[in-house]
Amino acid sequence: MPFDALPPIGMGTFRLKGDDAREAVRSALSLGYRHIDTAQIYRNEAEVGDGITSSGIPRREIFVTTKIWFDNYHRSDLINSLQTSLQQLKTDHVDLTLIHWPSPGDEVPMEEYLGALREAQKEGLTDHIGISNFTCAQMDQAKAILGDTPIFTNQVEVHPFLANRKVVEHAQNLNIPVTGYMPLAVGKVMEDETLQKIAAAHHVTPAQIAIAWCVSRGVVPIPSSTRPKHQTENLDALKIRLGDEEIRAIDELDRGERIANPDFAPVWD
Repeated sequence: MPFDALPPIGMGTFRLKGDDAREAVRSALSLGYRHIDTAQIYRNEAEVGDGITSSGIPRREIFVTTKIWFDNYHRSDLINSLQTSLQQLKTDHVDLTLIHWPSPGDEVPMEEYLGALREAQKEGLTDHIGISNFTCAQMDQAKAILGDTPIFTNQVEVHPFLANRKVVEHAQNLNIPVTGYMPLAVGKVMEDETLQKIAAAHHVTPAQIAIAWCVSRGVVPIPSSTRPKHQTENLDALKIRLGDEEIRAIDELDRGERIANPDFAPVWD
């Protein structure tokens, strides 16, 4: 039975390698995570698959996301590469497949790679399809190309120092749910005085406040953590309810500080 919505929080695996990736995924699932996010370019799909298998949690209860790298955007390459990803992940399908970045310089037309992704969905390789790092204009273009085929998410960088408000609101207006990666700004949230103050009032950590703020905006956070203690805290952050003044104070931390900004990135909104 396919999931009809994204689980409320996911476990990100960016930069996790080898046994660290295996154990982090196994631990996260044992603690209650049901959404695991990986990508071809992370070069850890096999280890993520090992972690899922060793967790003992039935595959049907786990939402698995992977992302196609732009070297594989031509029609035949995309489906072949996704089949390789499935082999590495030790599964016959993933729940969600994303286009990781818009094709740099539009080298491969969006019609081609989104069409191939839709074909992969029709072949049963993936239950849902989506996009990542797409701008407002690119979301409009993707929606026009895919027509009645739902875009399950646009996965973009979201944290208190990069609210990414224009993209988040545009996606939500298009009924495209938003997944927020790097919600802890690679640990920088721990050092912020505003977040520390709000965290102290709730007897939680600044990281938990950053996650609760994402959730308050309707964004699904996918923090990455290898420590069971932090994984548990991330899950517990879903229970935190921030007041309007606290949300406003966190909103004011936005300084457009983009961490993931490679030279092939689109022109951001």
